[in-house]
Amino acid sequence: MTALPIPEVSAPTPRTQRSAAASAPLTGTLLAVLSAAAFSTSGALAASLLATGWTPAAIVTFRLGLAALVLLGPALWQVRGRTHLLRRHWRRVVVYGLVTMAACQLAFFYAVSRLSVGVALLLEYTAPVLIVALVWARTRRRPSWLRLGGAATAMLGLALVLDVFSGFRIDPVGVVFGLAAAVCLVAYFMMSAHADDELPPLVLATGGLVSATVVLAVVGTLGLVPMAWSTDAVVLLGHRTSPLVPLLAISLVAAALAYLTGIAASRRLGATMASFLGLLEVFFAVVWAWLLLDQLPLPVQLLGGVVIMAGVVAVKVDEVRVGRTLPG
Repeated sequence: MTALPIPEVSAPTPRTQRSAAASAPLTGTLLAVLSAAAFSTSGALAASLLATGWTPAAIVTFRLGLAALVLLGPALWQVRGRTHLLRRHWRRVVVYGLVTMAACQLAFFYAVSRLSVGVALLLEYTAPVLIVALVWARTRRRPSWLRLGGAATAMLGLALVLDVFSGFRIDPVGVVFGLAAAVCLVAYFMMSAHADDELPPLVLATGGLVSATVVLAVVGTLGLVPMAWSTDAVVLLGHRTSPLVPLLAISLVAAALAYLTGIAASRRLGATMASFLGLLEVFFAVVWAWLLLDQLPLPVQLLGGVVIMAGVVAVKVDEVRVGRTLPG
């Protein structure tokens, strides 16, 4: 039998490696912005369901469950012949779903039940600052003043977008839940940024969605969170339509697409930069509310979006200045 010639696979040239390394931050930035925009659609889409009697927990459970069903087939196809990956990383996948999806959502819901939505979101999105502090503690190297200034600027912009100063109220228990949501969000960026070529983003996202859906369904069944839904028509873009329309959109866009692009972005940028770009989700949410619900943004909210971008740019400039991406 004549042996078939084996094609020679040439190693990547230094120029190819440099090109790939140079394109990673740009690709990661685009993916992070896309993820923030996708996540931000959930508010406007959920508002149409909430108006007909849906509870937040029911919306999230359906959202994550439908997204899991959509991604399950492609995820299983991607690991065909490599089921050992699931056996090796199943604990990590389950923890990812429990902490970054289920626990994060539940903590935020409890925070909103005691705080204004703006304050609850402000507490949850202290996650980028917590990541900076965590990296500081882990490396024992104080961040530059440019990075600290960028973090402070981004948080100020977030407060302006949320317009928290007009509806400011504090409840100690609500603050605890809001900070718990922030810790879960830190876990999301840190675990997503874990560069593990063995476990593709699609598999990690799908496994997390499945485990989170199971937990939320159990919690809802036990009555720990209110779980109610309705088949009544919803109003979207000024027209009455089936509740399946926002449900499918919130599942495919605000869950499946958002988590896939978010994980891919975090692996390219690291948790710190990805988390700061994630702040754009709040600004995009204001824009979607304007487009889908005709809720005009206030001038201070538009200013806040500019301020957030200024903070993100400052953090990115600091990374470029030191010539490397800091751990995170």
